[in-house]
Amino acid sequence: MVIILKKLFVYLKNYKLETVLAPLFKMFEALLELFVPLVVKKIIDVGIMNSDGTYILKMCVLLAFIAFVGLAFSITAQYFSAKAAVGFSSELRYALFSHIGTLSYSEIDTLGTSKLITRMTSDVNQVQNGINLTLRLLLRSPFVVFGAMIMAFTVDSASALTFVGTIPALSVVVFAIMLGTVPLYKAVQKHLDGILSKTRSSLTGVRVLRAFTTEKRDIEDFRAKNLSLLHSQQKAAKFSALLNPLTYVIINIAVIILIYTGALRVEAGIITQGAVVALYNYMSQILVELIKLANLIITITKAFAGGNRISEIFETKPSISYPEKGETPDFSAPAVEFRSVSFTYKNAGAKSLDSVSFTAKKGEQIGIIGSTGSGKSTLINLIPRFYEATEGEIYLFGKKIDSYSKETLEKLISVVAQRAVLFSGTIRENILWGKKDATEEEITAALKTAQAEDIILSKSKGLDERVEEGGKNFSGGQKQRLTIARALIKNAPVLILDDSASALDFATDLRLRQALTELPNSPTVFIVSQRTSSVMNCDKILVMEDGEIEAAGTHEELLRKSAVYKEIHSSLTGGAEK
Repeated sequence: MVIILKKLFVYLKNYKLETVLAPLFKMFEALLELFVPLVVKKIIDVGIMNSDGTYILKMCVLLAFIAFVGLAFSITAQYFSAKAAVGFSSELRYALFSHIGTLSYSEIDTLGTSKLITRMTSDVNQVQNGINLTLRLLLRSPFVVFGAMIMAFTVDSASALTFVGTIPALSVVVFAIMLGTVPLYKAVQKHLDGILSKTRSSLTGVRVLRAFTTEKRDIEDFRAKNLSLLHSQQKAAKFSALLNPLTYVIINIAVIILIYTGALRVEAGIITQGAVVALYNYMSQILVELIKLANLIITITKAFAGGNRISEIFETKPSISYPEKGETPDFSAPAVEFRSVSFTYKNAGAKSLDSVSFTAKKGEQIGIIGSTGSGKSTLINLIPRFYEATEGEIYLFGKKIDSYSKETLEKLISVVAQRAVLFSGTIRENILWGKKDATEEEITAALKTAQAEDIILSKSKGLDERVEEGGKNFSGGQKQRLTIARALIKNAPVLILDDSASALDFATDLRLRQALTELPNSPTVFIVSQRTSSVMNCDKILVMEDGEIEAAGTHEELLRKSAVYKEIHSSLTGGAEK
């Protein structure tokens, strides 16, 4: 586990001074605290015994000074530890987010969105708390414990032998409980992942749940997962709760022995009453510090568990790599070419694509149609390298697709995903995702081609109209047209529309397809759809069936030679062939 946290400690490199000053000032505070029992001893043995009010007052002023300076040291230490911990978590969270951004769809699918959110939030916060408390207490508490024992020997070595037996007994209890809680807190985090996953799926699918009136079943499912989390938390809490009572029992037994021994030695005239009080104060200091240390160990245990889970994400390497200086596209070559390409999803038994071959020339419109699960989206997701083909080769403008740098590939391909996603902000900000420095004329042209001008005109603030989270204040068709405009403004030579006009009416869909043919840069357009009306005017149509190209050709050709295409067309037109 130490190795795990060492990998994360790299994010403390910009806070080296704080990581030194925080425990240093805590040590200064602890050193002052160790002198307090000696001052109290002097007050009892000298001031009270001699009824010397001036001496008592002088010692009380000294105690107040020690308290004030100790408070200043404590606040300073807290400042530096908090600055280091918060800075650490900020850099760690940024690095984690950046790393997740490098992962391909395959890794994201395997890890799961809910798990990644938990790592970014709960786990990072746990490690942050662990760093904060570690800087403040990891050195201070042991220093006070052993310092108090040493100071006790300076007061009375015979009575201080009680400390020698107490500290090892407490250490055994503390570390035994620490080792026992590590797997328990891991189980808690696992159940927390399940809760987050369930919550996310329920909130994103709330309309479906209500449409099928399955709210009660969903609530019961959540209750079951919530109870599992509760039971795992209770189990961990019960085990860690043994820490305080066990340590108190040991300490109180030690206090009884100490007072009894001290009383006998006072009666024998060997030590003073102030010495017994000092010894008792040192034992109390040990008790307080061991309780702090116990809580610190529990926090560190959680931090270890969180750090381990975060490290698992960092250790997940992207399966797709890009060359730093990639090839330059040859725009005289075919835009896209598949050569016996096959693809299998990770942990899947069967191929999703099998020996797919086709060529798309520059400026062509390629329609891709087929039944649900036929491999349409899988095919077009291989073009921008969202996934890596498991067999075969893909060429983009005459060069292998894996020979391009990431920046070049992003400039060559623009994608409108199957699910229309808008981000919080304004319409303008969402459109500018495609091109940050786009002019008003470019935005207007993209909106016009995407048949989205009426959306802007219907809004009182136009392009500056607010977009709620997920675009919830827009209809499905509006979101699709805005996402198409966002892709068009990129002006890429390859445009992929993954069933992105499914919510549009036939007239709007027709105008959109006509506008795409009039684009000045004449991009190669891939149109994925489940309705023949969206692809019937394409230069070439690929009919997908069970991960293979069942047939390819124009609309008229496919009506003659493809039973699958003819069946799809007939189901949508009521039997009419044209």
